[in-house]
Amino acid sequence: MKTKTPINIKTNSLIAWLLAARPQTLSAAVIPVAVGSALAFVDEQFKLWPTIACFLFAAIMQIAANLINDLYDFLKGSDREDRLGPKRACAEGWITPKAMKWGIAITLLIASLIGLTLLTYAGWELILIGLVCIIFAFLYTTFLSYQGWGDILVILFFGFVPVGGTYYVQTLSWSSNVTAAALVCGFVINTLLVLNNYRDRQEDKKSNKKTLVVRFGEPFGRYFYLLLGFLAAFCCLWFATSKLIYAALLPQIYIFPHFTTWRKMVELNHGVELNMILKETSKNILLMGFLLTIGLLLSV
Repeated sequence: MKTKTPINIKTNSLIAWLLAARPQTLSAAVIPVAVGSALAFVDEQFKLWPTIACFLFAAIMQIAANLINDLYDFLKGSDREDRLGPKRACAEGWITPKAMKWGIAITLLIASLIGLTLLTYAGWELILIGLVCIIFAFLYTTFLSYQGWGDILVILFFGFVPVGGTYYVQTLSWSSNVTAAALVCGFVINTLLVLNNYRDRQEDKKSNKKTLVVRFGEPFGRYFYLLLGFLAAFCCLWFATSKLIYAALLPQIYIFPHFTTWRKMVELNHGVELNMILKETSKNILLMGFLLTIGLLLSV
């Protein structure tokens, strides 16, 4: 697929790289780290540098994943002219495939160097976790997302890995509260993926991308989005068993904007207009992350 570079965006320019990095997606990376750090604070084992390093690692890995997704969807021909989502850098000609490969390599190197600093706080098992993150960043775009594994991977790599990893490097332990928080983050962040798949269901079907929405149809995607938000709020109630009352109750506020956004999504049903719902969903995810983090801190 050959595309022309827009006049106002120079190929491989700084603005092109900023657009390719998709900074609007970074909230999904930093929220689990904030929650994991708040849990460490509750247990009186909070450490500043591991928190900062985890934030940086998560954010840079998210950028790397975005670049990988941009490149390989372009190479596979998935970013066609009928794409409904935000424009992609390689498909638009903003960044050349060769430059994108270098960008991916450099970004992964920076993330790895930051991750290595955490070895002074935890064991060599962190290297294994880092390698798994890198491997699945590639596998997700090149294979797994096309087979409907995206939702499980989001819950794993935006829930259990960042929440549990952030908590572990500070405490060298795991708890039932970490499991609950990981599920909350995984479920709520997965609403973003489900919305993307819901919007792109017709185009994904043409590309033989077998997301859950493609496999089970529009009604499933509609109610799956709604269910994930309710499950996230429901999981927060677990914190009441540890007398973290604010952490249990404050996140319930999220239900109201989530339901309102869902109704708008159902009314629009399809088309590029659903990108407005994408922005609302991102704001709702930020709200849940904020409410849970503040709730944990206030419960101390």
